[in-house]
Amino acid sequence: MAKLYFRYGAMNCGKSTALMQVVHNYQERGMTAIIAKPYTDTKGGDKVISRLGIERKVDLVLDHEANVIKAVLDWQESHGRIDCILVDEAQFFKSIQIDQFFEIAVRHNIPVICYGLRTDFSMRGFEGSERLLLIAHSLEELKTICRCGRKAILNGRKVNGKFVFEGEQVVIDGSDQVEYESLCATCYFELRDQEM
Repeated sequence: MAKLYFRYGAMNCGKSTALMQVVHNYQERGMTAIIAKPYTDTKGGDKVISRLGIERKVDLVLDHEANVIKAVLDWQESHGRIDCILVDEAQFFKSIQIDQFFEIAVRHNIPVICYGLRTDFSMRGFEGSERLLLIAHSLEELKTICRCGRKAILNGRKVNGKFVFEGEQVVIDGSDQVEYESLCATCYFELRDQEM
């Protein structure tokens, strides 16, 4: 039986780069690994883009209403065998869609490796991540460092260069410059205290 994996980490821990390395490994062995991402992730359009400057076209861009099982089986019918499914920005999927990825692994024997964030900039869980933490067969933390050198586990949001700790969970490109910084818990709370 194949498994559902959740590889999570703070912003800039290399999730997209790791995903593309796995795709490359499958292709190098003559196998087919496809990439799925949520429509919510507008960065890069129909591509996964790494901070290192590498990119790869996504095979399935799925909206919140999409039936993941149907989309995967339709892709397989028109393109051939799938040996692995890699999911970028998994936190943005709905809980039911995570259940469908789980079913693909268990009932269709296709490994599904999801990459994403556990929490948002205000330490709230994402729907997709919360479900993955409950049902994934395997959990793996991808690590990165904070500005102070400690392990980063949280995500700070900066709007026009200033840290913010309230607002919408998902920000679509607008007139403000929105950036994220991975932070340890100590730096996160210090920055939050400065803004209050």
